[in-house]
Parts: sequence; C-alpha cells; structure tokens
Amino acid sequence: MNDLALRQNIIDELGLEPSVDAANIGVAVEEGVVTLSGHVGSYAEKIAAEMAVKRVKGVRAIAETLEVRYAGHKHHADDEIAARALDIIEWDALLPDGAIDVRVQKGWVTLSGEVPWHFQRVAAEKAVMKLGGVVGVTNVLSIKPASSIPDVKKRIEGALKRNAEVEADRIQVDVSGGNVTLKGGVTGWRERSAAERAAWSIPGVVSVTNDLAVRG
Repeated sequence: MNDLALRQNIIDELGLEPSVDAANIGVAVEEGVVTLSGHVGSYAEKIAAEMAVKRVKGVRAIAETLEVRYAGHKHHADDEIAARALDIIEWDALLPDGAIDVRVQKGWVTLSGEVPWHFQRVAAEKAVMKLGGVVGVTNVLSIKPASSIPDVKKRIEGALKRNAEVEADRIQVDVSGGNVTLKGGVTGWRERSAAERAAWSIPGVVSVTNDLAVRG
C-alpha cells in the first residue's frame, strides 16, 4: 500500500471512531510512518485516536504531537485532579489500597508505587485517563509479584501459540528473571500489541521490552 492510500485509510478510520472528533487532527504518512498533529478535546480522545491509527493495516510506526485542549469551563486545578484520581483509584476494587501515589503538574498525572500484577498497573492508568483536566499520564508503577513464578518463558511461548492474532513462530522470547524481551517481526501493530499483551498476562512478569519490528 502506498502512503497516499494509507493516509486516506487512516483518515477514514478516524472519521468512523465515535470517540474522536477528527476535524482538528492532521495526518501525514511517509513510508508507513504516521504523524498525527493538531489538537483534541481530552486525553482519552488522544489515546482513542492513537488506537484507531494502530488498527489500520500498513502502519509501521506512529509519531504524534496531538495537543490536549480543554475548553475554559472544563479547566481543573491540579489539586482537584489529584483528589479525584485518588478517589477513583480507591473505589476500584481491582487496585490495592494505599499502594499507588498520584502527582499532578499542569494537568499531567504521574502514577508511582508498586502493585503485584500488570493488570493493576493498566487499570490504574485507565481509571485516571478519563478524568476532566488530565492532559497526559506517566505510569511508572512497578510490578512486584507476591512470589517467584517458575517457567515464565515456557508460559509466554504457550500463550503466544494460543493467541489467534499472533504468528508465534516469528517471535523470540528472552527472559531474565521477570524481565521479558520480545524479538522478531510481525505484520502489523495489532499483532505487535497482541504479543505484548500475551507476555504481560503471565504471572511473574515485571517488565516487557517489545522489540518486535512491524514489517508489513
């Protein structure tokens, strides 16, 4: 697929995504690398736009400079955002009490602390990303499993083989302790993301470095 056709497909996909107002988003494509520019109305909308682009076949990489612009009446002070973030984390039954620290600076939320599972790390970020006034989220929560889990490499390879979205034979899994590195090639962002999710799904994994190349 040439860049012109890919750009049009991306524009069409953004236009069909109900959570995105694509009117103020610019799209440029060069050799399969997509650049998004312009502005959106919330951080959640920014993430939705990125996910929509990743769904399009032929996208090799994304560079985005989308700016989050809230209307004046939707402006929230940092202390208000922080209080709401702590409340929503506390209310989430999936998240451990008192384990997550929140810092907010000019609307940008930083999450820190330790949780036992990766899904809790993801849940914490999803919990705060839709709050009004948030312009970005940095998630530096670390994973500290409750106990050592054997055969992490074997379990990941099994998970990759079971995943219908992944060609497991093209993926090499290296494990050192709970640190996982994925190498090899995939046909698109969907497969790349599916492989990373499969690795994170295994108990005992504390980090995943995704070096999978999108080769089309």
